[in-house]
Amino acid sequence: MERHRWDDVHVMDHPLIQHKLSILRDIGTGAKEFRELVKELAMLMAYEATRHFQLAETTVTTPITETTTHVLAGKKVAVIPILRAGLGMVEGILELIPAAKVGHIGLYREPTTLKPIEYYCKLPEDIGERDILIVDPMLATGGSASAAVQVLRERGANAIDLLCIIASPEGIEEVRRSCDDVRIYTCAVDSHLNDHGYIVPGLGDAGDRLFGTR
Repeated sequence: MERHRWDDVHVMDHPLIQHKLSILRDIGTGAKEFRELVKELAMLMAYEATRHFQLAETTVTTPITETTTHVLAGKKVAVIPILRAGLGMVEGILELIPAAKVGHIGLYREPTTLKPIEYYCKLPEDIGERDILIVDPMLATGGSASAAVQVLRERGANAIDLLCIIASPEGIEEVRRSCDDVRIYTCAVDSHLNDHGYIVPGLGDAGDRLFGTR
């Protein structure tokens, strides 16, 4: 995993991730395969994003003998997808962390200003006690991610990481500006945003490609 020039931006350059990302970008990849790839990438990303979790010693009895080993040190995790595209990343993470709770934040970009508008929020009651993984395939302008962090902060959240499959430099700069204590995990930092707020080269609209809409 590569540490990018921005503080706490981690670019995952593992060969499996880069291979799957190339297929994900391809315009010829259909919705079914696209969903499977997003799930797989989210699982691989969660593996790296949880590397800082602390362990505690425990004792187990194997078929041979009793031994000391390690388990997660009481970590409570919440996975928070930004609707709707973030939903595609949840299942892969839950396969790794099945005890995690899932909240939802609904945001959309106003077409003219590209500013995020909140329309839905449902979070675990103990959100302040959990390590939070915000998930959204694309970090474009950074407005939605920053707004999601703000929503979570207002409800008592503290430890927040952001997982996005592709990021733009503009989106990273916005998140760093508005919430510089959030770690960002991504599979690629692309060139720039176009005039419509899409990442270039990107992969198009992740939500539309996940759900087969236009």
